[in-house]
Amino acid sequence: MSKVLRLTAVIEREGDGYVATCPEFDIVSQGRTVEEARLNLLEAVEGFFEVASPSEIRRRLKKETYVIPIMPTVPTASVS
Repeated sequence: MSKVLRLTAVIEREGDGYVATCPEFDIVSQGRTVEEARLNLLEAVEGFFEVASPSEIRRRLKKETYVIPIMPTVPTASVS
């Protein structure tokens, strides 16, 4: 039996491509576009579920992940 989980994908530009991270499991992938990075991350997460033991999945799963803005004060010369 399968279950669908709602996980987080954080996708950032890095050089000529994008890096995608699933913070709940610390799984990372990449792609040339945002969509390719998202799909590659989905494949990596599903691959992890296929090979990891239930105890490994429970151990790595972060049950609460928050993506929220912060507003630090930065010297003007530091940000362009």
